[in-house]
Amino acid sequence: MRVPNSLQTALDLRRQGGMLRSLRSLAGYVDLCSNDYLGASAKIQVPSNAIGWGSVGASGSRLVSGTHKEHLLFEDFLAEFHQTEAALLYGSGYEANLGLLSATGSRHDTIIFDDRIHASMRDGIRLSMARSFSFHHNDLADLRSKIPLVRGDCFIAVESLYSMDGDRAPLEQLCQLAEETGAYLLVDEAHATGVYGEGGAGLVQSLGLQDRVFARIHTFGKALGFKGACVVGPRILRDTLVNFSRPFIYSTAPDLMSVALMRAAYEVARTLDAERASLFTLISQFRQLRGEFPGLRFLDSDSPIQGIVIPGNDEVLAVELALSEAGFAARAIRSPTVVRGEERIRICLHSYNTISELRTALTIASEACSTRRVCGF
Repeated sequence: MRVPNSLQTALDLRRQGGMLRSLRSLAGYVDLCSNDYLGASAKIQVPSNAIGWGSVGASGSRLVSGTHKEHLLFEDFLAEFHQTEAALLYGSGYEANLGLLSATGSRHDTIIFDDRIHASMRDGIRLSMARSFSFHHNDLADLRSKIPLVRGDCFIAVESLYSMDGDRAPLEQLCQLAEETGAYLLVDEAHATGVYGEGGAGLVQSLGLQDRVFARIHTFGKALGFKGACVVGPRILRDTLVNFSRPFIYSTAPDLMSVALMRAAYEVARTLDAERASLFTLISQFRQLRGEFPGLRFLDSDSPIQGIVIPGNDEVLAVELALSEAGFAARAIRSPTVVRGEERIRICLHSYNTISELRTALTIASEACSTRRVCGF
């Protein structure tokens, strides 16, 4: 079959730049790369009452024929659990971020965003008619310097826990700045949901800031171990998204079996206090373990997201290969996903990992870096 030359050229360029992606299974590997921080994906079961629902499929978009009482009941549960007025369900975290950011600001408004927010939020900003400006990562002074550029309503977009660096947004200071300037804070809680807060409610609630944050995105595909997402906030936000959020309006509704499993994922996550405690113990142990490897440069993180900075796409891929050959699944994060020179092996810690596994993985990474004379070698 004939294929466009442009497709092959684009793939060749990716391959030459060490950026070509491919799909791989985790079967048989020690998992140091998934976002299933608590092992929840293995604990979710189909609720017995869902079998009695009859049809569990999807019949159309939510606005046409796809809204069932189970959707509405689950959204009521989400609003109550996340201590806010209303919630709206989406099929994925990408859809939720795209839908929120593209629908929130009009052409008369302004969005200011942390320069390390997720690609889904960036795509939503691109689709928004609002003016937009970035600020340096977690730099409140740089954020404040952008305020004079604002016209109309101002929305500030951040992640509570950043997916590539594993560091947290200064949420309390951001709330204060938003209140001082009249801005509205949008917080993506994807990697904090399930891990932080009572029952895994997220970082915003763990800090008691739920009444000071305009909108939060909670993703079910990380520590909750399933799929889907929701946007929570005031009822007027939900009404706005129902009317103007294109990913919500033009997508088929989540099927009822998925809704049942989303609810089950939340119920499971609320019971995983022992796993959360084990995870935070392992994080502390890993941070101590890093001292045994002075030649490696680590991210400064106290979260499940850790990493070894190895500049250069070819170099970081070589370390990933060495780990893979030894049975460890830890992914190389390459530029332009991260800034050039900040490429890294991203290590995701889980409640089911052991310190012995981590010591072995770091030893392999250290030896691979030494062989290629990168990092501190």
